[in-house]
Amino acid sequence: MHGEYKVPGGKLVVVDLDVEGGALRNVRVAGDFFLEPDEAILAIDAALEGAPATTDTAGLAARIEAALPDSTVMLGLSSEGVAIAVRRALARATEWSDYDWQLIHEAPQSPALHMALDEVITAEVAAGVRPPTLRVWEWDSPAVIIGSFQSLRNEVDPAGVERHGVDVVRRISGGGAMFAEPSSTITYSLAVPQALVSGLSFADSYAYLDDWVLEALADMGIKAWYQPLNDIATEVGKIAGAAQKRVVGPDGGPGAVLHHVTMAYDIDADKMLEVLRIGKEKLSDKGTRSAKKRVDPLRRQTGLPRQVVIERMIDSFRRRHGLTTGNVTDAELARAEELVRTKFATPEWTARVP
Repeated sequence: MHGEYKVPGGKLVVVDLDVEGGALRNVRVAGDFFLEPDEAILAIDAALEGAPATTDTAGLAARIEAALPDSTVMLGLSSEGVAIAVRRALARATEWSDYDWQLIHEAPQSPALHMALDEVITAEVAAGVRPPTLRVWEWDSPAVIIGSFQSLRNEVDPAGVERHGVDVVRRISGGGAMFAEPSSTITYSLAVPQALVSGLSFADSYAYLDDWVLEALADMGIKAWYQPLNDIATEVGKIAGAAQKRVVGPDGGPGAVLHHVTMAYDIDADKMLEVLRIGKEKLSDKGTRSAKKRVDPLRRQTGLPRQVVIERMIDSFRRRHGLTTGNVTDAELARAEELVRTKFATPEWTARVP
């Protein structure tokens, strides 16, 4: 069995192992990390040898920590990272390189259609009829997008959205509300097979699926990191938020994961505060008293035009994982438009949590 895990902000960990009699055997850990002293790698292998195959990530990490020499120094590596690689090997997880990734980046579309396309494309990946897909959104109008379980009245100021001509839509994933304007927002979706995140906790899968973005930002001079559960942050503030939805495959089999991210390229903070109701409780654990101070746009940090930022992000993904240009098919578009009519543009869906 073979498992790999790229430690967020760190290095690649590779684990090869067998399972005999319900226990780990012939464990070998490797990777491009840095580790001192040399014998620490043998201690890691020995700590995992014989462990019950049912041991969870925390238990495996604890075995490794207990076996490491006192002088051990890990760079780009952690005991938890090794443990995750083991769990991915046991789960027979796939890797990014196992897939032919497709890019969809088309003309601006309505907020409701974007919600519908996410559902349609992820369902097709779950069914195995579409390859894993990176879809970069273009907006045709400003919008407030609320999470699947959020209260409409608690999150949205109706007078503000009417005054500014802002559409309000509800997405299928959880998480918080976001304000998007066509020239000020960068949004993308990943629709990936469930197998790609096998062996990862829900929390770990967020950072794993966005590690390529951190590299793209680093190439543009931005030191960013994942701030659990679902924020991408820098020293001067949050720049993005992520959300996910799991979709079951046909006949209840392994499905797909929708992972989408909205990044603040630029932002009209005053308008945002007029259309969203951002309470003190929401800010209380963010280390700031002002919603304006929570978000620091990419425009100021990079000095690059929005389209250049998008192009560099796409190029970074292509270099790491490969990427061919595709499109939304006529059949997919027809199904999405039907979902707009019957679901995403209806008051019943938008106000399903009043």
